[in-house]
Amino acid sequence: MELFDLIDMHGHEQVVFWNEPAAGYRGIIAIHNTTLGPALGGTRFWNYASDLEALVDVLRLSRGMTYKAAVTGLNLGGGKSVIIGDPKVKRRELIFRAHGRAVESLKGRYITAEDVGTGVEDMDFVHMETEYVAGIAGGSGDPSPVTAYGVYRGIKACAREKWGSDDLSGVSVAVQGLGHVGYHVCRFLAEEGARLVVTDIDEDRIERVVEELGAEPVGPERIYSVEAQIFAPCALGAVVNDQTLPQFKFEIIAGAANNQLAESRHGDELQAKGILYAPDYVINAGGLINVYGELNGWTAERAKRKAGEIYDTLLQLFEISKEQGVPTHVAADKLAERRIEQVGKLQRTWL
Repeated sequence: MELFDLIDMHGHEQVVFWNEPAAGYRGIIAIHNTTLGPALGGTRFWNYASDLEALVDVLRLSRGMTYKAAVTGLNLGGGKSVIIGDPKVKRRELIFRAHGRAVESLKGRYITAEDVGTGVEDMDFVHMETEYVAGIAGGSGDPSPVTAYGVYRGIKACAREKWGSDDLSGVSVAVQGLGHVGYHVCRFLAEEGARLVVTDIDEDRIERVVEELGAEPVGPERIYSVEAQIFAPCALGAVVNDQTLPQFKFEIIAGAANNQLAESRHGDELQAKGILYAPDYVINAGGLINVYGELNGWTAERAKRKAGEIYDTLLQLFEISKEQGVPTHVAADKLAERRIEQVGKLQRTWL
């Protein structure tokens, strides 16, 4: 597929490629839609196999941010950044200051924050070059606990929908990915008495959750076939695919990872198998809510309370799914697209 065809496939407004060889910086910023407000989305630092893989990832992620903001009721558009390179590199100042200059060039059309492979310290470097950044020291900081809380509340909503009760005590949950968000998801679940089966590519992360929370560890590939009632993917995306689907014994899939469905048809297949799916950009919206709260001067408690409303949003989506006879991921898209269309018309009236 040609480059511009790829960008145009989902209606992206703008894609910026930025290269700063002296800083070791190669980045892509994608702005999907700004109907509801400035595009907001984190910066992912990852060792992509190719430039094309990085582009496809940033396009998918930025589109997801548009839908996430819309379905959550926030006045934000969708964007995302990726930096191509080794996320474990120690000397980071020049890389992230170069990224800050790339963000600054967009003059507020895009606001960034942390994501996979980046942290508060990195955003402080970005802030040296631009004001269009959130999640810096002294601001809302690490959004992971709020994201995790929203995921936890979303899992409870799924339990209520599936079993008539949101009590998770004794419920078995397979958690894939034990980074910042995954760890806190495990902590919330353990506090309610859920039984955890966990995996990660980092042995230290597994050891921490096993020791602190009494989780059962399994290998990365084993997680798809474990006997658990809920699967919570909290690592990278596309984990629901042709290879993993036949292995699933889960009744619910609800986790923090972005773009969990490798293709839209996999959401249809989950419904056919009777597996309740919490659309990823709905259940993992807590991080976006946290950043939006920072931009608008919310207290930490208000941001957490708003993230807790993901519970009600999911129940609403499940109702739409049943009423219209469509899979949950389609119901989520319909809700998001309706808000974008309605606000778009309202803005045209005013202008």
